[in-house]
Amino acid sequence: QVQLIESGGGLVQAGGSLRLSCAASGRTVSAYSMAWFRQAPGKEREFVARINWSGGIAYYADSVKGRFTISRDNAKNTVYLQMNSLKPEDTAVYYCAGGPVANSDPRGYDYWGQGTQVTVSS
Repeated sequence: QVQLIESGGGLVQAGGSLRLSCAASGRTVSAYSMAWFRQAPGKEREFVARINWSGGIAYYADSVKGRFTISRDNAKNTVYLQMNSLKPEDTAVYYCAGGPVANSDPRGYDYWGQGTQVTVSS
């Protein structure tokens, strides 16, 4: 069983930056594809970014491309999301997820964190 714990969320002004971390415990996630999703109030959970097991291939939603960077450190069993040039529309709860196959569908992930709130003020 894998437990995922996100951290790094908070309140930031538009144009600012935050770095989210997702620490895995219970077993290694080095063989898993890892991803970040987000969910704003009243909206469905949406894909943000994903990274393959080695960290060599990353894929982003169009809405964050060029502003967000996903990375991973398998030695630390941790995945990161660097968020720059934040916009008010980025406000949401951000979730880390892990699964065996890289995809952008939340149904494809077996393990989820509890989420961390990101609020961007205008």
